Amino acid sequence: MNSLHFKSFENFLLSSAIELDLASVVKDIIAACVDISGILSHSTIEGLTGSVDQQNSSGETQKQLDVLSNQILKDKLRLNKSVKFIASEEENNVVTAAPAGAYAVAFDPLDGSTNIDVNGAVGTIFSILPALNDGHPEASFLQSGNHQLCAGYVLYGPATQLVITFGKGTYIFTLQAEANMFMLTDAKVTIAKQTSEFSLNMANTRYWKREFGNYVQHLLDGSGGPRQKSYNMRWTGAMVADIHRVICRGGIFLYPSDKREKVISGKLRLIYEASPMALIIENCGGSAFDERTSLLSIVPTSLHQKVPVIAGSTNEVHTCLNYME
Repeated sequence: MNSLHFKSFENFLLSSAIELDLASVVKDIIAACVDISGILSHSTIEGLTGSVDQQNSSGETQKQLDVLSNQILKDKLRLNKSVKFIASEEENNVVTAAPAGAYAVAFDPLDGSTNIDVNGAVGTIFSILPALNDGHPEASFLQSGNHQLCAGYVLYGPATQLVITFGKGTYIFTLQAEANMFMLTDAKVTIAKQTSEFSLNMANTRYWKREFGNYVQHLLDGSGGPRQKSYNMRWTGAMVADIHRVICRGGIFLYPSDKREKVISGKLRLIYEASPMALIIENCGGSAFDERTSLLSIVPTSLHQKVPVIAGSTNEVHTCLNYME
């Protein structure tokens, strides 16, 4: 086994010469995620499953653990003097933290929270941007994904894993619960360019645009169809889990726009979900687009903007985009 597999996340930050203030922000995010992981493991016993009588910024009913995870991250980051602004999928507006801070942190505190009540995989997605000084807190988050200094997610599954990039490669760490420490378990994450697996919610078939429907039908036609290849479908209902599978063994993740009013511009949030996932994917050799444009090149126009997502194995992503033209 390569010696890199024994490197702690703390040592990784030191050996990678990550700027100290940025490293402190990331460590606080990870510490909050460790707390969330512990709470999740006891959530059923402690009665923390189920919904609360309130909605998030997108009008979706919140789970108890959505609210609690959001508070854990927000409380931790507010104490960090390097964090100027905080934005969360669960908050309507930007939260101001340290006035002299250099960073703006965006996060989805508990992606896939509808999986909680069935003990399914969930995760936390985060993005760190340079904080701007133009007097408008939202402006710091209305930068294209190419400006991200760091992006990552923590997957709470059979093992709790951290997947992270600082713009030069993507790395996977696994939580060693006894030591309360993340250890490097994959230092050379690469997404295969070819794939025979796709991740998609087939329940939305009747709403798709014709071009996208044709693409999916050709996947389903298998080796006897135009693609002359058999494909498998996987879907968990949590972006973190579905993207993690793509990163670990190749594939394409698909969440297109469709004819429904609430999804006509896409379903996933650009700032909290699509943009950080795009940075992670592109740093291990994959591609990430909406239906026309690289996700990392899109300049957000609002804090909770939604976009379609087509991401994963490069050759399959571009094949899908060709259908969409």
